[in-house]
This record gives sequence, structure tokens and C-alpha cells, in this order.
Amino acid sequence: MKSPVKIGVMCLARTTFDYHAAKRIFDAKKEELRKIENVQWKIVEDLVIEPEEAEKASKRLAAEDPDGVVLISGTFHLGHLALIANKYLSVPILLWAFNELPYNGGKIRLNSVCGLNLNASNLYKAGNDSFLYHIGDEMDEKWIDALRMHAILRNSHVGIAGYRAHGFFNLDVEDLSVYRRLGILLDHYEIADLFQKAPPESGDTAEKLRHTYDCSGITEAQVRKTGALADSIEEFMQANRLDALAVRCWPEFASVYGVAPCGAMSYLASKGYILGCEGDVEGTLSILAGKAVADRVPFLADLSQVNFEEDYALLWHCGVASPTLWDGECGLSLDTYFAGGKGVTSDFVMKSGEITIFRIDTARGKTRLFLEKGRAVPMEKLLRGTYAKVLFDKPVRDVLDAVLSSGVAHHVAMIYGDHTEALRDFAHMEGFEVLT
Repeated sequence: MKSPVKIGVMCLARTTFDYHAAKRIFDAKKEELRKIENVQWKIVEDLVIEPEEAEKASKRLAAEDPDGVVLISGTFHLGHLALIANKYLSVPILLWAFNELPYNGGKIRLNSVCGLNLNASNLYKAGNDSFLYHIGDEMDEKWIDALRMHAILRNSHVGIAGYRAHGFFNLDVEDLSVYRRLGILLDHYEIADLFQKAPPESGDTAEKLRHTYDCSGITEAQVRKTGALADSIEEFMQANRLDALAVRCWPEFASVYGVAPCGAMSYLASKGYILGCEGDVEGTLSILAGKAVADRVPFLADLSQVNFEEDYALLWHCGVASPTLWDGECGLSLDTYFAGGKGVTSDFVMKSGEITIFRIDTARGKTRLFLEKGRAVPMEKLLRGTYAKVLFDKPVRDVLDAVLSSGVAHHVAMIYGDHTEALRDFAHMEGFEVLT
């Protein structure tokens, strides 16, 4: 299910145009809007015509604390109206214009697009660079999905346990920069906080692990320890009201706790928990944003292999993908192959289908959004870890060049479906350059 979002709506009009027709269209659209999944609508029921009405409506909507607002140009209208809404509502704005009605007596009836043009020009010249626009008879649901991403980041509590992985300088973030760009206060915790409450026995979760995965490749002690760790991390995130957590998963975890956390993180992903590998904060924020529009927790992957002759890439990571992304064909197992036998990982090929990869990534003081689309295709289970063979919509050499030439970090969020337009809208809301 897509994440919830609260949206305010005003329909702007002027009595010198066919505002009665605009009201009929607006009333019909209200009913259509209320059918959209997981949106709480805060709708100003009457047309907004005069500046005093715009001020009253804007203050009323501001009190509802919406995540975004839709300003409909029901007809052409005074330029004051959108600027007043912008003054009181410091949230992303969608400007929506209806298609023009058939002419009546030689007069244009709505002039809605011109009203949208007026608003766009006024907002831009007033310094608002984040608004988007839509012309048509149906609501732009891609904008709603972009707003879900915007809202989930601003409404989430995010933490990091430990620090970035050893030597992964490119994953480092500046806390106040994250706050300035995305409104997120990043809380820091110790690695040991994640397993200090691990029970000596975790029978129920260990049994669930055995039911989900083939555990014949690890010891019974490792099954119990992984189950106990999953319970401890879950309790920790609930106790600290964390919506997402970046974890420094090596090298200390295996040596101090006794197993690496990959298998536990995979299992928790199947329960909807957002956990990012190797202390990668921006990677974790990327999968959090992706979860706003995906029905399953996204996969944080390495672009591990490229094959120029066959034109594909391998998106791989050491066993953290949710088992809900399993292809249903290969074995689904917990195994160990690193950290001196302490690296308990989830191992499977991921399901086929259309995919989008993206990453929120900061370099040289500028935050960008890397974005590509492709298709995961079937492959044999030849490796440990979780992985997908991907054919992109463009040559893989061009995808790799976009990553390397702009210094994008080596983790990307992978979600199923084509979410490129929503992600482009999200980047525009945030003021991020799109790299593709």
C-alpha cells in the first residue's frame, strides 16, 4: 500500500467567465479525488474568487497541516489568489488547469490554462521554484506519488547506528545539511544498541526464519542468534520510534555480536522495516522514499557487474533484500560466506519485472537524484546474496557512465514498476538535479 498523504485543494475562479460550469466540474472532481488510494483530502468546497476568500481558505488549510496543495484554475482568475495561498501554505503546490469547454456564443468559457500560466509566472517570479503543473481532466497521480515521497521523508524519524562502513567515505553525510535539504533530524546510536536487548533464546522468530528460508547452510546457533537479533532490532526501532535506520553492518557486528546482521535485516524488511546497509544514510533515505510508492520494501543494491557484450548489469548486495522479492523459482536460503563464517546472509534471485533504480546523492555541496529504468529478467542462482539481472532502457555502458562521471555513490534503491515520472516530480519538489 502506498504511504498516506494529506492534500489541500482550492478551486480558483472569476465571475467574468463561466464559473458555474467550473463549479460543476469541480464538484465532480471532488468525488473522483476521494477514490484515490490513501489520500486524506482537505477540500475548500466553494469556489475561491476574491482575495479575502483566498486568505480565509488558505488559513483554514494551513491549520490542517497538509503535505501539499492543489490550486485548480477552474477559470481564469485574479493573480492574488495563488500568491496568497503560497504565502500561508509553505508546501509543494500543483497548479491544475481543466481542458477548455466547447465555445459558447463566441466566448472562451474557462480560460483555465491562461489562469495556470498566470499563477506559474507569479510564483516563479516570487521565488517559488518547486511548483509543478498539470493540464487535463484527471488528477495527476504521479504528482501525488511524488508528494508521498516528499512527505514520508519529512514526517519520518531516521537514525544511524554506528557510522558509515570502513573506507566508504562517499557515503558520509553532514547532519545539518540533511536537515536543511529534507527536514530530517538524524539521530545517532551505537552499534551495540541494536543487540544489547537480544534475548538468549528467540524461539518464535527462529522458527519463522526456518519457515521462510532454507537454513541448512548455517548452524542452529546462527539461526537462533539471527532470530534474536531481529527481535532486538525490531524492539529498538519501536522503542525509539524509528521509521528508518542506517546500520554500520561490518566489521564490528560479526566480531562483537557473533553474526553479521544481513539475514536479520532481510527478515525485518519482509515486515516493512527500512534498514540500510553499511551506514549509508542517503541510501536509506532513498529506500524510505521508494517505500512511499511501493507495496514492498525496496532493495538497496550495488551496481556489481556490467556485461557490455550482453548489455546487462547485476544489481547485487550481500543478502538483505526482503524475501517478498524472491523470484519463487530458486532456493530461498540463509547462508554464510564472509566474516570468517559469521556472515549470515539471505540468498536468492529476485523476481522479474519492470524496475526503477534511483539514489538521493550529495556531492560537492549539491544533492542530486540518480534515476534509471529497466527490467529484471530471469537468471540462475549462481551467487550468494540477493540479486537481479537487469536490462536497462538504455545501453548499460551509458548507465555506468552516468554513475561514474558524476560521482554517484555505489548503492541504489531498486523498486518494481515504472516510477520515473513521479521521481522526476519529487526531484523538482526538492530542488534536486536529475542524473540519468
